[in-house]
Amino acid sequence: MKITHYGQNTLAIEIGETHIIVDPFITENELSKDKIDINSLKADFIFLTHAHFDHTLDAEAIAKNTGATIVSNFEIYSHYASKDLNAMPMNHGGIRTFDFGEVKYVNAIHTSSFPDGSYGGNPGGFVITANGKSIYISGDTALTVDMKLIPLYKKIDLAILPIGDVVTMGIDDAIHASNFVECDRVLGVHYDVFPFTKVDKASAKDTFSKAQKELILLDVGESISI
Repeated sequence: MKITHYGQNTLAIEIGETHIIVDPFITENELSKDKIDINSLKADFIFLTHAHFDHTLDAEAIAKNTGATIVSNFEIYSHYASKDLNAMPMNHGGIRTFDFGEVKYVNAIHTSSFPDGSYGGNPGGFVITANGKSIYISGDTALTVDMKLIPLYKKIDLAILPIGDVVTMGIDDAIHASNFVECDRVLGVHYDVFPFTKVDKASAKDTFSKAQKELILLDVGESISI
């Protein structure tokens, strides 16, 4: 799996010939809007963790441009299906098998509403397994003991966790989360876009290092592979 970070919680995941976009928020993100052209993105699937604007803003445009299928909880699925976009539902605890691998929808503690205030269902995260590797995308969440259930399902090779604090968990709780999911390699997301989520990157990496863990912070457009 090749994972590219586009800022905030937005990720592009390549698994063989399959292209996945997670939580697309690009065109109003000051860190990415001048670097990433959403019309150039490839997408077979768009995975949405919840309905907040900084996770769904560009979903409709990308889906229309690419024909991608939007995957999320029932309420978000219904929202986009009503717009005649390709969509499929998942919900907490459920597993779907795709051509590229397997996806499990897991719990998150946050809120979820569309920009117009309509209900976006309960937030969630995804465990994506392909080619013998599993990644955990937590979405926006507080630290929750439900994370301890994840390694009962799969061994996690990369945990993708928010670190910006205030509206999600911060650095210290992300370290606890990595303990709960039994994964010492963490890709940090959901930081620096808003003034209240600014992080000291050097300090954050040092804090993880002291806990004998690796914190990966990617620039917009930068990638890693697992």
